[in-house]
Amino acid sequence: MNRKVSVAPMMDCTDRHERFFLRLISKNTLLYTEMIVDEAINRGDKKRLLEFNINEKPVALQLGGSSPKLLAEATKVGEDFGYDEINLNLGCPSKKVEKNKFGACLMKEPNLVADCLSKMQAITKLPVTIKTRIGYDDVEDYENLHDFISTLKKTGVKTFIIHARKAMLGKFTPKQNLNIPPLKYEYVYKLKEDFPDEDIIINGGVTSVEQIKSLLQKTDGVMIGRAAYHTPYLLADIEKEIFNNEDVLSRQDVIEQLIPYVKDELKKGTRLNQIMRHTLGLFHGQSGASYWKRYLSKNMCVRDADIKKIDHIMDKIKYNNVDASVGHSA
Repeated sequence: MNRKVSVAPMMDCTDRHERFFLRLISKNTLLYTEMIVDEAINRGDKKRLLEFNINEKPVALQLGGSSPKLLAEATKVGEDFGYDEINLNLGCPSKKVEKNKFGACLMKEPNLVADCLSKMQAITKLPVTIKTRIGYDDVEDYENLHDFISTLKKTGVKTFIIHARKAMLGKFTPKQNLNIPPLKYEYVYKLKEDFPDEDIIINGGVTSVEQIKSLLQKTDGVMIGRAAYHTPYLLADIEKEIFNNEDVLSRQDVIEQLIPYVKDELKKGTRLNQIMRHTLGLFHGQSGASYWKRYLSKNMCVRDADIKKIDHIMDKIKYNNVDASVGHSA
């Protein structure tokens, strides 16, 4: 699987509608689901939680949990639904996640994590990967991170996605944890030096193609997060400059190809705002971008949005100076 560039799992962001939209922009970027808790999959509505459009592939399922048994069961369900990879969340720092004993707090229990990973790998032929932080609270020395990865490596896991910030458990909000702890890319570079046979993917603070190119000199892959959500056409630049694929859609063509999907989803009961909210940043940096955001916010990103508005969206693009041409994301 090509993990050169991927989009991070993000709660309330990387749902199936967002992934379908992003796949229209980039054919090669690896996409991830939001984190889904193992128990929710095993006891809940599997179809509602896991069903996705085949056009989203390649797509990885991220799981949250700390029970080897429940994680193994959820892994098998994910495989049966057609996902390409199963990822274990060892990086989320929120209080809710810590209370339920999954996410970054599991860095405190490497042997438990190793047991989980062993059970998950035993039940599937899919690659099982992990996403974690460089440390937590006052535990932020490189040696601890090295030992943690070394323990997990013994289970057979080959791909390690590292958010290059530590997690402040229970002290910062999730938003603060994305900004306040300093980035330490050098920790991730050192991991690649110490584990040359493993795939080391770097995450955190990535906002441009030039930055991606630089990071790829020292790691096996780059995972982008908020930049992919707020400036999604960045993926077109990535497609051209990282994957050497010039066959990318213009912004206008992205919307035109999204419309049939939207109409099909509306027939299934999906609300218009559930899909279109993901497109707010499509025209970021282009003339008319502010109009696009205002129009969506007023007409399509409200709970009771009129579905008839979708039929006029292309006219709104064409006649309100919204630059929809192929170009850099700016």
